[in-house]
Amino acid sequence: MRRSILLLLPVSALAHMVSMSTGELKVSGKRAEYELKMPSYEAAHVQNPDVTLLAHIHFRSGGVEGKLLAKSCADRNGTYQCNASYVFPEPVNRIDVECTFASVTVPNHIHMLRADRGDKKDQAVFDISYTTAELRFRPPEPWEIFVKESGAGFLRAAGGLAPLLFLASLALAARSGKELLTITGAFLVGEIAACIVAPRISVGLSPRFIEAAAALTIAYLAFEILLLPQSGQRWAVVGVLGLFHGAYFSLFLVTTGYHVDNFLLGVGVAEIAIVSLLYVARRQVRAPVVPIAAALLLTTGVVWFAVRVWA
Repeated sequence: MRRSILLLLPVSALAHMVSMSTGELKVSGKRAEYELKMPSYEAAHVQNPDVTLLAHIHFRSGGVEGKLLAKSCADRNGTYQCNASYVFPEPVNRIDVECTFASVTVPNHIHMLRADRGDKKDQAVFDISYTTAELRFRPPEPWEIFVKESGAGFLRAAGGLAPLLFLASLALAARSGKELLTITGAFLVGEIAACIVAPRISVGLSPRFIEAAAALTIAYLAFEILLLPQSGQRWAVVGVLGLFHGAYFSLFLVTTGYHVDNFLLGVGVAEIAIVSLLYVARRQVRAPVVPIAAALLLTTGVVWFAVRVWA
């Protein structure tokens, strides 16, 4: 067990559930002003962040990259902030952006960029899978909004380590196909409830708290699988645990301004598909996979919680 904990420490240290930064780009004529805000503990992963961060975001107009005129970076009360000024050869109508912050922070880092040119606005979300975007400063079509927002929900559910580990816990916790449907449904209801209620709560939850709570949900469900294998009303427990995972999605929704229904549709499709595949795979294995996998998940959840609370 001790060896397992040591092996899982590097994974837990890097597996940020909520890793997010925001940017504001203001375009006027040939000039553009960019402001980056990132939690200081995220910037701590970056060597020489005053140089590296701005080197991993590029703005191009008409195929020509903007010339960096001036920049400044500083830590301000727990937020690492960079400001940069760019100039282009011609007045800007649209901008191509390349952002690779995920390659220098943590792999699941998300950068939310909002841009405006006069009264016209646009926005883009970057992660390790989507590193480029075109800002056209025009209202998107309804179908573009649906594809973008539901796709973001799918990727958030399928690409985050904490959601995947909890879905693995659900596949282990289900003692039959019928129970799998019940607990998965309860989990989805918990997530939806959190996304509806959380924005109305005046006390904001920090990303670190949400991540620590999500780690505990994985540990708790694994603990119940190991020590209470015949427990009843497991669906109710899973529904409550779903609230904490929904809090992560709520934080993303508040940051991006995406529509809840579009986003959660993508989340639901991803989670149902993943948990179903994991359950089928588990049923194909004849070895005592449930106690072994549950023990690993319990260890991971406890270590991850400790790292996020005390690191």
